[in-house]
Amino acid sequence: MTAAVEAPPVAEGAAAPSLVSFAEAFRFWLKLGFISFGGPAGQIAIMHSELVERRRWISEKRFLHALNYCMLLPGPEAQQLATYIGWLMHRTWGGIVAGALFVLPSLGILIALSWIYLRFGDVPLVAGIFFGLKPAVTALVLHAAHRIGTRALNNRWMWGIAAASFVAIFAFDTPFPAIVVAAALVGHFGARRAPQVFALGAGHGRAAADYGAALIDDDTPTPPHARFSRRHLTKVLGVGLGLWALAMAALIATLGLQGTLTQMGWFFTKAALLTFGGAYAVLPYVYQGAVETHQWLSGPQMIDGLALGETTPGPLIMVVAFVGFVGGWLQPALGPDALFLGAALAAVVATFFTFLPSFVFILAGGPLVESTHGRLGFTAPLSAITAAVVGVILNLAMFFAYHVLWPQGFSGRFDAVSAAIAVAAAVAVFRFKVGVMPLLGACAAAGLAVTLLLPLLR
Repeated sequence: MTAAVEAPPVAEGAAAPSLVSFAEAFRFWLKLGFISFGGPAGQIAIMHSELVERRRWISEKRFLHALNYCMLLPGPEAQQLATYIGWLMHRTWGGIVAGALFVLPSLGILIALSWIYLRFGDVPLVAGIFFGLKPAVTALVLHAAHRIGTRALNNRWMWGIAAASFVAIFAFDTPFPAIVVAAALVGHFGARRAPQVFALGAGHGRAAADYGAALIDDDTPTPPHARFSRRHLTKVLGVGLGLWALAMAALIATLGLQGTLTQMGWFFTKAALLTFGGAYAVLPYVYQGAVETHQWLSGPQMIDGLALGETTPGPLIMVVAFVGFVGGWLQPALGPDALFLGAALAAVVATFFTFLPSFVFILAGGPLVESTHGRLGFTAPLSAITAAVVGVILNLAMFFAYHVLWPQGFSGRFDAVSAAIAVAAAVAVFRFKVGVMPLLGACAAAGLAVTLLLPLLR
């Protein structure tokens, strides 16, 4: 299923689904890794449609409670949400599998596309497909923002927070962490005066009961493995830090402190801790370090990598795999006789050090979050943050639209063909509820046809 597919109606009071086996969950997480287009907003909407509305593995309140926590963390919130739900359902290995399968398909695809990019350069076939995909992704992000907004903006105060966050980031270029802090403070102090405004699910939003009982419902007791204990926290932190130290020690011992892969490991560790607000919040840091400081790739190559990241499944921050691959190719990580192997290893290194902290945050902090159900002091700031993020997502949708419709900037020409594809895609998802994969396929075919036919018509 996709973000644009409406779940079949479920009678209120319907029985909860039966227990989900690890194998069944594995198949879903693998499928999600291949269909998670549309950036974090689209990916979260896909999970909501599948896990809350259609399969009813988790209730909406529990889903949003987990999502609010993930939005507080540095790192890709959609991947962290998948890790959280997988962990809640099937313990530690369930979380590791869910989070890893969210990333691995994208890693494999990006390694292949990066190799094609470096070996064959500009190929009309690939350019045409991308030409059609970019307007489609714009429409999907806008649709996902609408879906998230209809659930999060339940009263005029939440609308006001979303509007303020949009103005702050669009007009004043306010850093996302500052928006998060401001929204959290509004929720914290606002809940003391008007607790009903900031309660999770407050207002006129659709209640989770509309979907029927869930396997992990609002009142389902926290499973034993998800209960907080200092021993568990210490164990997860120790394993996480140990894996990081082991990987860094192996790189230093093999390649030295100044080796390309060693430098990538340290750089992407720092980047992983700065990704508040998703990939776009950290892209300037990645650009500055990868292009200007380390010179692993050029500015135009970085932009091309972002285009690949936008049009492949998985978190947009997976652009780090492209950066790693190109850097490991142009500065041969394993020598000139092993270009592909060195570049692929560099992509894996960049991905490992970028995502390792996300697993630690979820597996270590999840039990603490599970202990906060119904505590307004915790949920009120997160509800306000969710509303603020809606404004940020809308700004991202406009960012996509600007670069698709005016590829050379406002001073350049308006791309009427891209606009037509974007409008058609928006009508398809808003009006006709077309799924993500059929939509992307149709738009890719349209872009390819336009690219190949326009030169013949001139």
